[in-house]
Amino acid sequence: MTEKTPGFTARIAAFIAGTDASSIPSWAYDHARVAFMDWLGVTFAGKDDPLVHKLIDYADLMGGREQATIIGHGMKKDVGSAALINGSASHALDYDDTLVSFLGHPSVTLFPSLLALSEWKNFGGSDLLTAYLIGLQAGGTIGACASLDHYMAGWHATSTLGYLASAAGCARLLGLDEQQTRYALGIAGTQSSGLKRVFGTMCKPFHAGRSSQAGLMSALLAGQGFTSAEDILEGPQGFFEALKGNVNEDIVGLLGLGWDVVNLSQKYHASCHATHSPMEATLALVQEHDSEISRIRSITVHSSRLALDAAGKDKPRTGLEGKFSIPYCVANVLLRGETGMQAFTDEKVSDPEVQGLMKKIHAIHDPEMKALEATVEIETTDGETYQGFSDILQQIPPLEIKRQRVRSKFADLCEPVIGREKTQSLAERIECLDEVLSLKELTEGYLN
Repeated sequence: MTEKTPGFTARIAAFIAGTDASSIPSWAYDHARVAFMDWLGVTFAGKDDPLVHKLIDYADLMGGREQATIIGHGMKKDVGSAALINGSASHALDYDDTLVSFLGHPSVTLFPSLLALSEWKNFGGSDLLTAYLIGLQAGGTIGACASLDHYMAGWHATSTLGYLASAAGCARLLGLDEQQTRYALGIAGTQSSGLKRVFGTMCKPFHAGRSSQAGLMSALLAGQGFTSAEDILEGPQGFFEALKGNVNEDIVGLLGLGWDVVNLSQKYHASCHATHSPMEATLALVQEHDSEISRIRSITVHSSRLALDAAGKDKPRTGLEGKFSIPYCVANVLLRGETGMQAFTDEKVSDPEVQGLMKKIHAIHDPEMKALEATVEIETTDGETYQGFSDILQQIPPLEIKRQRVRSKFADLCEPVIGREKTQSLAERIECLDEVLSLKELTEGYLN
């Protein structure tokens, strides 16, 4: 009798449970430390967003044991609430990293649960980074099979895939076996949800926190023998059939052969990633042709359907909506050049000068554009036309440059919150995170 080939879920589970940490190249850990620094910086910066305080109030209402640190608040909550609150805080500014295969933002779904679990169970930095790399690879592999069909159907992939990635990372951190890991994926997969309809509201960052929390719960339940479907991804009426996607053998065959962390794209503008290519292309054109803003008659941004679905708000009313508005982001970067957190306030969005320039900026669907690509056309008042192209996802800098930029971003985000000296000390500790034997040292010494 011919032995049956394991299904997709089983192969993912085998990868999660069976990958030897020593087989992961050192450069992957280098990238993971940079990702952790970037995630922690945006979490500190987002800690006082109104939705974070609402979630803390909710956690207070529910009660529970003090198991894990709420970053920047000097308090601990139960481990699930910590994952929820810190995950939501880290996506509140929409300033966190993106991965093409993940169809969204992976680190905000993984690090919150892994850090909370590591603090609670006393794991070290090396354990956390290994679990992150494996969870990221599992989530990216599932996302690549889900494909853009999944995202374009209305699912917020950061959320739907985040449930599975968080479960994968936590299962690895807890040392679950293959069978338990299959159950963890099944428990997470049946909870997977999150609709793009809520973009521009508190629910988008809530998606990140909720997926992180649910993935953690899934792994804990699976470790206790809680059962689920063992083919949640490929099975009839499973994840792919219900939420779009198919098993791609070419993609699955790469499991363990490469590490997608090298393709992580960190953000250097505090807005939806779909706004970045339009901003970069516009700035490059204006600088190349030495154009004055007063000479601009119109700006046409050619974007993909995906980008417009994510960031097509043409009349933003609030700072939060401004993050998802290509016209606002382009107008803002031209007039102010400042694209950090301070650019996305209600006052900045409603500024008459910005509003006036936005009327000249039009984002349109171009079927030739894919993912986050953008072609920008600028027409001047004297009849000249300039055209430029940008694809921010293909403009990922080498590791050393990425490390420098993230270190600078980390300082900008953290110094106003914890001061320069503590920020520098924390950054140095993160750069040798592998050597931290207990994450409690980090959470209790720097993050509370």
